[in-house]
Amino acid sequence: YEFQKYNREIGEEPYFTMPRIQSIARQVLTSLDFLHGLGLIHNDLKPENILIQSYSRCVVKVIDLGSSCFTTDHLSSYVQSRSYRAPEVILGHFPYDQRIDIWSLGLILAELYSGRIVLQNHSLASLLARLVSIFGPLPESLLKKSKFTHRYYTRDLQTIFERDERTKRTCVLTPVPTTLRSRMVDGAHPMARSAGLPPLDDDFVDFLKFLLQLHPEDRPTASQALAHPWLLK
Repeated sequence: YEFQKYNREIGEEPYFTMPRIQSIARQVLTSLDFLHGLGLIHNDLKPENILIQSYSRCVVKVIDLGSSCFTTDHLSSYVQSRSYRAPEVILGHFPYDQRIDIWSLGLILAELYSGRIVLQNHSLASLLARLVSIFGPLPESLLKKSKFTHRYYTRDLQTIFERDERTKRTCVLTPVPTTLRSRMVDGAHPMARSAGLPPLDDDFVDFLKFLLQLHPEDRPTASQALAHPWLLK
């Protein structure tokens, strides 16, 4: 995270080229595959928790297992940094599993390309609205079976709202439809755009969509993600 910020500010040639993003994806997925094989969920995967060990060879390391837990533990509803929090965690769809880490990784990789948080937000409700604007409506089956849906959705499950606890006012949040590709290119950090974004590979976008399936049951495991064609190039 700090290196990406520094790289932008000094105006050097962008470090996170497509081959490097691809390498980081493989390394992090390999780490997650190992962790998940032990029955662990990282629970706080974000840019700050992926360290670059070697700039020249683009070797990275996943750190900070302070929030991790076993899938057999009592699962908390307060895990993952907000901007990287999976839909099932926000909505309270228990029990969640290791695929919440896969969701976080998808957002991190998109951010490495664009230099900007994909799901910019000021609250969980605004995060959901941003998410729906990019990926489409959340599955009704997920909404109906989640514990906290009523905090963000009207009874018909069609409208996202936000309540200001200070003023006690409720406002409706209307998602503005866009695409992941548009969000990554048009919504990229100005410095990243001025430095020249690398061509956005269709297979990379397909890979991100694969990781960012809204329903956890449709999302791949780490080992399944490693077999995606984009990583086999």
